[in-house]
Amino acid sequence: MNRQVRNLLVIMSDEHSPKALGCYGHSFVETPHLDRLAARGTRFTSAYCTSPVCIPARASFAVGKYIHQIGYWDNADAYDGAIPSWHHTLRALGHQVTSIGKLHFRLAGEDHGFTEEIIPMHILEGKGDLMGLVRSDLPVRRGAYKMARLAGPGESQYTFYDREITARAQIWLRDRAKAAGDKPWVLFVSLVCPHFPLTAPPQYFYKYYDRDLPLPKLYAQDQRPTHPYLRDYAGSFNYDDYFDEVSLKKALAGYYGLCSFLDDQVGLVLGALDGAGLTDDTRVIYTSDHGDNLGARGLWGKSTMFEETAAVPLIMAGPDIPRGRVVDTPASHVDVYPFILQAVGEATPQLLEGYPGVSLFDLADGAQPDRNVLVEYHGMGSTTGAFMIRQGQYKYVFYATYPAQLFDLLTDPEELHDLAGDPASQKVLAECHERLLRICNPMEVHERALARQAEMLQASGGREAVIARGDLGFTPAPGAVIAFD
Repeated sequence: MNRQVRNLLVIMSDEHSPKALGCYGHSFVETPHLDRLAARGTRFTSAYCTSPVCIPARASFAVGKYIHQIGYWDNADAYDGAIPSWHHTLRALGHQVTSIGKLHFRLAGEDHGFTEEIIPMHILEGKGDLMGLVRSDLPVRRGAYKMARLAGPGESQYTFYDREITARAQIWLRDRAKAAGDKPWVLFVSLVCPHFPLTAPPQYFYKYYDRDLPLPKLYAQDQRPTHPYLRDYAGSFNYDDYFDEVSLKKALAGYYGLCSFLDDQVGLVLGALDGAGLTDDTRVIYTSDHGDNLGARGLWGKSTMFEETAAVPLIMAGPDIPRGRVVDTPASHVDVYPFILQAVGEATPQLLEGYPGVSLFDLADGAQPDRNVLVEYHGMGSTTGAFMIRQGQYKYVFYATYPAQLFDLLTDPEELHDLAGDPASQKVLAECHERLLRICNPMEVHERALARQAEMLQASGGREAVIARGDLGFTPAPGAVIAFD
């Protein structure tokens, strides 16, 4: 198809599970603006991040390649601009490419490829989460209490920051977009909610707190899976140790409230796009860097391969994008890279050579590529590399040093039954492993990640030094107080 060349608005949130949107089937979370965006565009039901943690996921989103291809392994190893991104490519070709909000790259002042970075949030001191470099005898996170303690009604540094991001985005669309040049512009608006702290503005918090909320699935102690990877994570990030019945409900209401707060911020940005008369000339894409466990299986935060965390919402709308279409074909954040270049008229074969993605345009048009999407994890709270692929209805998770997992998402969409030990599933298990090996050698990748982390750990003073530095819990927003635990 010969598609029109148009502007592009990319909106990213943080830690927004696809299970927490109305258009993805949640029974009571209110996300009307994103629901309307999906109704006038295309929604992907099986979209995945490349790593369920902020910094690798965002580096990969920028560069358009998988983690093992680029080497930004964990939350202490942030993107520094050394590998060209879609921002670099489009800026070099004469496009205005502006970011507003969270980037989670290494340092301000580095060339990350944008024409301008407006109120960016990068990792702290260019170092990030050094404790994540410890991949054996995992330390217990002293800041884990914040998940429960900060849950409730109010404002946080992140809600204040998101309001400012939204305001700057509205101003840019109203005043700056028209002066962006002759070529289509790309605006990357990167919000932080619903990332914890689970402190939601009162009008959003009480929307959910003043009702009966269902418990997270498999939350009871005797229901929780005992796979060693999950036990490692829960033992290091021991968030659930601090929850009781009251704080659990506050956390759930806080997260759902932040999802609705986020949706309203998206609505304000889309309203400014419309008010500026740019809707008909601009495509919009919405996604999140990864999801959130939100108490399921007794886990909080991210870092697992379950649908709550590895899957992401992915919605796009605008010129030449099918209206009201739902795509079940597995998609990945690496597919956004060719889509962005194609959307603004720069998808030449030379610029896409060596990239693993399939354009979202093609997937929306019905393409069924013979490939597997990959999610991998090499970060904090884990002793082993984790690799997930989708193969048809199956999800296969390979661990470098632990038993594999296998789930049938057609018959078991909530991932309640691990089939890896079932004799009847061994053929599928073997086929999935062979498909993984077509993408990478997971053992080699695991060893390469550990070697890089050991090198960085030594350069940071060693194990005891990074543990003594402490745990932030979450990266402070620009201008916020820095408080280690």
